[in-house]
Amino acid sequence: MTPKDQKRFKVGELRPSQALTTFGVGAIIDLPNLSVMVMGLEDWPLKDTVEIGEQRLLASVKEVLGQQVAALRSAPVVPDTYQVNQFDSSALVGIPVVPFPRWMVCPYCRRLAPLSSDLFKLETPYRTDQIRYVHANCTKPGKPPTVIPARFIVACKNGHLDDFPWREFAHGGPTKCQGGLRLLEPSATGEAASIFVQCEAENCGAFRPMSDAFKMDLKALPVCKARRPHLRDHDECGCKSQFGVDVRMEPMLQGASNSWFGITLTALAIPQASGELKQLVDDHWTVLEKVQSEQNVELLQTVTTQLRDLSEYTPSEIWQAVQAKKTAVPDEGGDPADLKTPEWEVFTDPASAETSREFKLRVVPPPKRYAKYFEKIVLAERLREVRALVGFSRIESPSDYDNPTAFPASQRARLSRTQPTWVPASEIRGEGLFFHFKEDPIQKWVKKNEAIDGTFLEAHQRWRIARRLDPPQDFYPGLRFVLLHSFAHALIRQLSVECGYTTASLRERIYSRNPGDDQPEMAGVLIYTAAPDSEGTLGGLVSLGRPESLERHLDQALDNVKLCASDPLCAEHHPYRGGITLHAASCHACLFAPETSCERGNKYLDRAVLVPTVETGEQSELAFFR
Repeated sequence: MTPKDQKRFKVGELRPSQALTTFGVGAIIDLPNLSVMVMGLEDWPLKDTVEIGEQRLLASVKEVLGQQVAALRSAPVVPDTYQVNQFDSSALVGIPVVPFPRWMVCPYCRRLAPLSSDLFKLETPYRTDQIRYVHANCTKPGKPPTVIPARFIVACKNGHLDDFPWREFAHGGPTKCQGGLRLLEPSATGEAASIFVQCEAENCGAFRPMSDAFKMDLKALPVCKARRPHLRDHDECGCKSQFGVDVRMEPMLQGASNSWFGITLTALAIPQASGELKQLVDDHWTVLEKVQSEQNVELLQTVTTQLRDLSEYTPSEIWQAVQAKKTAVPDEGGDPADLKTPEWEVFTDPASAETSREFKLRVVPPPKRYAKYFEKIVLAERLREVRALVGFSRIESPSDYDNPTAFPASQRARLSRTQPTWVPASEIRGEGLFFHFKEDPIQKWVKKNEAIDGTFLEAHQRWRIARRLDPPQDFYPGLRFVLLHSFAHALIRQLSVECGYTTASLRERIYSRNPGDDQPEMAGVLIYTAAPDSEGTLGGLVSLGRPESLERHLDQALDNVKLCASDPLCAEHHPYRGGITLHAASCHACLFAPETSCERGNKYLDRAVLVPTVETGEQSELAFFR
């Protein structure tokens, strides 16, 4: 890294989208010398955030968190400059954090103690990346050693998190012993069985291996104290399971991937008004909503560039459109939690949508060889995606549900102590390809393969029973979803080879609804990419949607999943024989996608529904593409 880059990129600097997907409220972040936790919304500097407009998503957020939510706001943004004075106020812009876990270990003498013991001293040098705690009274000669966080913590499925109960664990239960503790690692393996916690009190000598904490039958850990360190309090309602019994804490490593899962709602910004002026007013409503007169509009056009898209219209015309929108009767039709149906209606009928700076569609015919499968291919030349964080979970992932709003409210951790009036959000712009499947072939195919549909349903029920989720049959997406999901993963892996984006940069959005539901059935796949910069992407993905090139990519994508490097084991995999996995013939070598790309955590996948495999044979009736 060049000296110029070192000045531009600072330790602890995040992209705005990471404040929702990886390092949101309640998440633990590893810094060079300590780990910290992101605090609740009460501690966020509201003045450094920017309001993001997306009325459909805001209505869905209100449905989940309450009508008091008034806005979607970005994470605090540091001024885009190469050099920031360490003592300037702009250097303090950011998301507030506190040290967590609070128990530290001296790597030299192995002393284990909480920060509240005053054994460790905080050093804050000029360079913020060198902030650390040191063991000032350590027996090590010379410079005091930097202490490190104790790498064991405890959590529960209701979103609570706490420091590992070191003293109670070492003594086998509640104790009055206040002797010093040491965390011993005589072996370099790092296994829990080779790590021991020891009490130094003369009349105690308690000694216990960490492997005991992971033996659930021993019940070595106490019941959950309902602690919420990101809010600096304990849950007033306590911590009970759905059966009303006390929940026991579960041990985990400090950097475990299941310690934090963001629960986000995602919407594509689609045109909601008829007429160019009305649509532009909708796009800039976060600014125009606050204007009180025609003079305010004229002033905004003069002194700022926020309304540059409206430069062709006079202040009088803009003000009349603003008044019309303020006095319009809200449309009560549709379910606010259903974000995909309005998008489906626009993608299946692009002519009905207004074109704007952030939304543009173009229809092309499907390749001739695939015309019997696809109704149309839609090139989304411009897209805008908005995400909002409504909570988070621990241990259990929200991707296990077909809709984040279906995640149990008792397990969704809060973002603030009181009812939030705003939630963190991010907006990114990009492009994509939409595949509109023909309905008749899919219905005939699903009816012909009811047996495999029953297999996935049984796996789904077994999975929910194993996790004590009632009723077991709820949220089963159906075989139609398995087909669409598997197709999306196969194509993402192929398109990433030539479109210029990595696999993790491409995302899927599955539009699947079975016949017989309250609304019309859906069968479509949107594969899109989005970049957090203001200009979006450069057309590398859309260019692959032309019929002459798309046919080759579809051929290659389907040919790649016929044979897997893990065959025959992969092709023979069953959703629930030998364990509950919720996927059939699929693995990391053939069909799995990165976490950022997949809506359902690599569940409900089977390449055998796309093409014949070594297990099903060339004459397979299960393969949709023949």
